[in-house]
Amino acid sequence: MAKKAAQTPPPEGEIKLTNLAEALGERYLSYALSTIMARSLPDVRDGLKPVHRRILYTMRQLRLDPGSGFKKSARVVGDVMGKYHPHGDSSIYDAMVRLAQEFAVRYPMVEGQGNFGSIDGDNPAAMRYTEARLTGAAALMLQDLDNDTVDFRASYDGENLEPVILPAAFPNLLANGAQGIAVGMATSIPPHNVAEICDCLAHLLKSPNARIETLMNYLPGPDFPTGGIICETRESLLETYRTGRGSIRIRARWNVEQLKGGGYQIVVTEIPYQVAKSKLIEKIAELLLDKKLPFLDDINDESTTDIRLVLTPKSRNVEPEHLMEQLFRLTDLETRFGLNMNVLDANQVPRVMSLPEVLQAYLDHRRVVLQRRTRHRLSEIERRLEILEGYLIVYLNIDEVIRIIRFEDEPKAVMMKKWKLSDIQAEAILNMRLKSLRKLEEVEIRREHKELSAERKDLQGLLASEDKQWAAIGGEVQELKKAYGPKTELGRRRTEMGDAPSAIVIPMEAMVEREPITVICSSKGWIRAMKGHVEPGAEIKFKEGDWGKFQLHAETTDKLVIFCTNGKFYTIPCDKLPGGRGHGEPVRLYIDLGNEHDIVAMMIHKPGAKLLVASHDGRGFVVGMDDVVAQTKNGKQVLTVPEGEEASICVPAEGDMLAVIGENRKLLIFKLSEVPEMTRGRGVMLQKYKDGGISDAKVYARAEGLTWRLGDKTRTESHGNLKDWIGERAQAGRLPPTGFPKANKFSG
Repeated sequence: MAKKAAQTPPPEGEIKLTNLAEALGERYLSYALSTIMARSLPDVRDGLKPVHRRILYTMRQLRLDPGSGFKKSARVVGDVMGKYHPHGDSSIYDAMVRLAQEFAVRYPMVEGQGNFGSIDGDNPAAMRYTEARLTGAAALMLQDLDNDTVDFRASYDGENLEPVILPAAFPNLLANGAQGIAVGMATSIPPHNVAEICDCLAHLLKSPNARIETLMNYLPGPDFPTGGIICETRESLLETYRTGRGSIRIRARWNVEQLKGGGYQIVVTEIPYQVAKSKLIEKIAELLLDKKLPFLDDINDESTTDIRLVLTPKSRNVEPEHLMEQLFRLTDLETRFGLNMNVLDANQVPRVMSLPEVLQAYLDHRRVVLQRRTRHRLSEIERRLEILEGYLIVYLNIDEVIRIIRFEDEPKAVMMKKWKLSDIQAEAILNMRLKSLRKLEEVEIRREHKELSAERKDLQGLLASEDKQWAAIGGEVQELKKAYGPKTELGRRRTEMGDAPSAIVIPMEAMVEREPITVICSSKGWIRAMKGHVEPGAEIKFKEGDWGKFQLHAETTDKLVIFCTNGKFYTIPCDKLPGGRGHGEPVRLYIDLGNEHDIVAMMIHKPGAKLLVASHDGRGFVVGMDDVVAQTKNGKQVLTVPEGEEASICVPAEGDMLAVIGENRKLLIFKLSEVPEMTRGRGVMLQKYKDGGISDAKVYARAEGLTWRLGDKTRTESHGNLKDWIGERAQAGRLPPTGFPKANKFSG
C-alpha cells in the first residue's frame, strides 16, 4: 500500500482573510495612481512625463550639451533604463525619438543624427545606428539644475538621485504639448508658439487677473509643427481654452497652380498634425479606386524635404473648392485635435486646467526656482565672504600667521583662538599658496569682497520684494522671446488661424458624372438604368412573364421619385440604380416597400414642380415635389391612406383645371384652385362615387384643352366643348364625351 503524500505545511506568519472585491479595488487603485502620476500625465510645471524627464537628465549627465558631440542613442537608452527608468528599452527609445522629430514636437528637445523616422510614418533606425545630443530648448529646461532649484529623490534602486521636476526656463507644456492615456483619464494638449506664450506670460505678470479673452489676443490658438490651417471661430476657441476641453479642426494648406491650356492642379503643401503622409495618400488612392471621389483624377507625391502632394482634377470645369471640400470630408486632409488640458498640478493632483491656470502655474514654478536659486547663491556668497574675511586677517597679520604656522603644533586652533576665526576660515588660511601672499592678491581679494557684498545686498533685496521677483521673471520671459521670436526660423508661426469653414453645398450634379440614362421598371418591380436615351419603341428584354411598366429618360445626376399604394414617396439617386445589363434588380432592394404594396407612379424629380395625389376613394390634394423627396429607404409618408384603401393617383399638377374620371365612368372637371396644397394628410373629396372609386385624373391648362389617347391617336377637346362636364369639386360628374377610352384612362 502506497504511503500517503506528506502535506505541504502552511506558510509562516499570520494569514489574513480579505474580501476579494476590496483586495482587487485596492490593488487596481494603486496601479491607477501609478499610471496617472508616474507614467501618463505631464506635470504642469515642466510639461514632462517621468520618462522624458529622465531622458533629458541622463543626457545632461552624459554631457550631451548643444555644443558638444553626439553619442549613440543606445548609450543614452542604456543609462536611462539602468539608472532611472526600469522599463523596456523600446519604450524609452520611442520616447526619445519623438523628442527629436521635428514633425512631432514643435520645439525638439533632442537633436538627432541619423534616421529618426519621417512624416510618411517610417520607423526610425535602431538605437545602435542613431546618435543624439540636447537642443537649446532642452538646455533651458535643465538650466540651473545644480543650483538647488528643484528637489531630488532616490532612483528606483536607491543608487542614484534624479530630479523630481526640472527648473524649466522653457514653457514646455504649452510649447510642445503632451498626450497620454492613463486609467480613467487622458491628456491631449496641442503645441503652441513660444513667442505668443511669452506675450501671454508678460501680460499676466502685469495683470494677474487678466481675462482669457485678453490672453487669447496674444495666443490665438495652437501652432502645430506641420503647419496647416485652424478652422474654428474665436468663440469656440475661447470656450475650449476656458474649460480646458474641446476640439480644434485642422485643415491642410493648399493652393491652385495654373497649367498651360487653361487647366489647373491643386498642390497640398502642409498636412494636419499627426497625419502620416503615406497613409493619407493610400486612403485617397483607395477612395479613387472605389469611385468615391468623382472630382479627382489622380494624386502624385512630389515631396522632398517639403510636402508637395499634387491633385489632378477630372475636368477643368470642376471647382477647386468643391474638390477640396470633398477631400476634407472623406480624408485626413481635415482632422480634429481633441484638447484636454488634464495635468498634474504642483501638489501632484490630476485636474483639468484652463489656459490662465496653466500659465499661472508655470509662473509660480519659475518664482519658486528663482527663490531657491537666489538662496543657493546667497549661501555661496556667504561662504565665500567668510573665507575672504579670513584672508584679509592674514594680510593684516601676515608675519604672525607665518610664525604660528611654522612653530605651533596646532596652528589651526591657535589662529582660531587668537583672531576668533571660524573653522572654514582657518582651514582656508592653512590651504593658501605662498604666491597668494603677494600685495596684488590682497587688492583682488578686497575687490572681490566688495563685489560680493554688493551682490549679497541685491539678492537679499530680491528675496524681500515680490515685485522684484516678478520683474526678474519678466526679464527672463523677454530674453526667451528674443531667442524664439517670430523673426527666427524656429519661432515663426507655422499654423494659420482661419475662420470656421462655410457650409459649401456641393450640388448632386457636381458629385456625379452626368450621363444620359433610361430608367426601366417592369410590372414585377425589376429596375435598371440603361445607358443613353432609349426610344419607347426599342426592343427591351424582360424576364419571362414580365413586361415593362415604366420607362423614363433621365440623367445620372437626377433623383428618381416613386409613389406607392401605401401613400409613401421613395427617392433613389439615379447613379445608384443597377446597370442595364441583364434584367436589373428588385426595386425593393433600394426601398423598404412591403410585398402587399405596389408602385403607383415613377417620375424624375423636378425642383419646384407640383403633383396631384389621391387615394382610391377619391380624396386627394396638391403637394410640392420638393416636399416628397425622402432621405431614407423607409420613404416619406405624404398621403394618409385609411385601412382598406390605397393610393392610386399621382400625376403632374401643371395647369389650372382638373379632370377626374371614376370607375363608374363619370367625368368631372373643375378648377385646380379648389384643391388645397398640403405636405401631408388625407386631402379633400375630388369626386363622389356610389360604387367603386377614382380611375384616373389629369391636370390641364384651360387654354390648351383636355387631351386623351385612344389607341395610337391623340384627341384634344377645347375647354369650350367641355361645358357639360365642368362643375365643382366633390360632384358626381356625368358620362364622358363620345370617343373617350373604355378603360377610363386619359392615357388610353
